Parts: sequence; structure tokens; C-alpha cells
Amino acid sequence: MNLIVDIGNSRAKISVMSEGEVVMQHTEESISDATIRDIITRYPTLSAAIVASTRGDGDAVAAQLRNHIGKVLHFSPATTPLPLGNHYHTPQTLGADRLAAAVGVSAMYPGRDIMVVDFGTAITIDYVVDNVFLGGNISPGVTTRFRALADYTAKLPLCSPTEEVLEYGRTTVEAIEQGVMRGVEQEIRGYVEAFLLKNSENCIIFTGGDAKYFVKRIKNAIFADCEPVIFGLNRILEYNAEKF
Repeated sequence: MNLIVDIGNSRAKISVMSEGEVVMQHTEESISDATIRDIITRYPTLSAAIVASTRGDGDAVAAQLRNHIGKVLHFSPATTPLPLGNHYHTPQTLGADRLAAAVGVSAMYPGRDIMVVDFGTAITIDYVVDNVFLGGNISPGVTTRFRALADYTAKLPLCSPTEEVLEYGRTTVEAIEQGVMRGVEQEIRGYVEAFLLKNSENCIIFTGGDAKYFVKRIKNAIFADCEPVIFGLNRILEYNAEKF
């Protein structure tokens, strides 16, 4: 059994995987030693762990885990061997979650050219072609856009994502909701259309907390409810199992 720790911008997720399947998942703001001890107690057959962090606290969490598990890999996009080529020019600045998701979707859909869109605090659009991570783009996420409007204007209220689709807003709240949601929709639709023109054996994956709002709005997209980042981190851990 493997322990997967994915520390994102706003939350940390711990997963236990067995034979490629998630058997337990826990989410909290930051990883505590009490949480680690509890999971180790519940799953005493855990033999290896991987830690990935976008916050810079991965070393500390990896050190915590080494008190309990013999094999612990701190995933670094710049140095960790991968079952995937990487053409990113500055791997030391590449988010671990982006690269792990690329590894995950390439294993889930082998032989396909893939665009993966992660709707989180930031929206990332990344590409895997011929089993190589090419890179991608980053823009503000849905909630980030709502917060920006509330924080940088004098009177606009803080609004939230909505599933309602209107041609135009009839109140200020509706105008903000539709402006943000339809703005993101049109942004991603443009990426999708360009990708489909260039890649014949294509696969478009939507993932992340806000993906559910857009998978019905944009055709040709697959909603990855199996979490490519977790799947990719597990694949990276297994790929490096004999190396540490």
C-alpha cells in the first residue's frame, strides 16, 4: 500500500492507494503529525509514501513521514525521474501538481495527445503529446476572479460559482456570476478548439474543484473524477520504487 500526500495552495490531501485504487482519502488545511500517526495505525501495511507540495513545505512533511515509513519520496519536478518526457524549460519552477497530473493522464490514456485543464485556485491548461509534457498556461481560477472583483472595486459584492447559464445578468450579482463563469467558459473553449484542430488522437480532461461547472458547458471534455494528480503521484512513486 502507498501513501500519497498532495499539498496544494489551499488544502492538503492524503490518500492511501492499493493496487492502483484509492482506498482512503482525507483532506485538511495542513498535514499534522497526529493525522499521519492515525493513518499509519489504520493502515499498518503502508510501505512507501510520496509527498508533493506547491507551498514549499514538502521537506518537513517528508521528514514527518520518515519517522513512520521506510520509503518516502519527496517529489521534485526538477530532479525526480519520471515515466514521461519533460520539455519544460524551468522545471525548478514547475508546480508538482501540474507535472503529476500530466503523468496521471498519460497513464490513464496511453497513446493519446492530451490537454488537461485543472480548475483550482489557478486554472492550468497543460499538454502531453507523444508521452512528453510540453508545458501549458496558467490563469486565475474561478474563485480567484470573484475575489479580485470584490477586493479591487469599491462596491461590487463577493459572489460564488453558479451552474445557472444566462445570456446576460439582470442584477449586479447575476452580472458578476455570468461574467466570470462565461468568461472562463469562453477562455477554455478557445483552448479546446485550437487543440482539436492540431491533434487527431486527442483527449481533453477536466479536473479540479470547479471542473463540474464547465464539463457540461464545453463539449468533448471528460471529467476526471479519479483525480489525475493522485493517480500520477502514485505512478511516480511506483516508477521510483527501486531507486530509493
